[in-house]
Amino acid sequence: MKKTFYAAALAISVSLASGTIFAATDADDFVEDASAKGVAEVEAGKLAQEKGTAADVKAFGAMMIKDHTAANEKLKAIADQKKLKVSTDAELLDKAKAMILDLRSAKSFDQAYANNQVKAHEATIEIFEDEVKNGDDAELKQFATSTLPTLKAHLEKAKELAKTHGGDAGQ
Repeated sequence: MKKTFYAAALAISVSLASGTIFAATDADDFVEDASAKGVAEVEAGKLAQEKGTAADVKAFGAMMIKDHTAANEKLKAIADQKKLKVSTDAELLDKAKAMILDLRSAKSFDQAYANNQVKAHEATIEIFEDEVKNGDDAELKQFATSTLPTLKAHLEKAKELAKTHGGDAGQ
């Protein structure tokens, strides 16, 4: 139970904290922000698989696990090569604890997850677009450029989920 709470808190808080993460200003910042978002998406996807009730929410969660795990692995390989630090679960838990309460105001997990995914993907796209426009590292810019279409597709699907499940973030 405690592990599930921490996973839920981690996934939700990082995604909901989209307004508190500043735009990346250098390679280290981009790697840290992008990896934190990636970890959060995988954890939120796992939570959707476990707690979601609708088939489309579970399917979206599975897609988040698959796509963000792949992106996280690519980013980690680049970061390791450049001796840059990626975010880990433990570093994100403190942020998570304060934001878990946001779920309680939603009518259902599915609605909360769908709204969360819209906000999270909007914030992640902003980070990646900033890296494409302002980044100094060619390899990270290429990673951001090649990942953006997938993130934008996720955002569109998240908006559809929000609309289907009575959320307000997709409007």
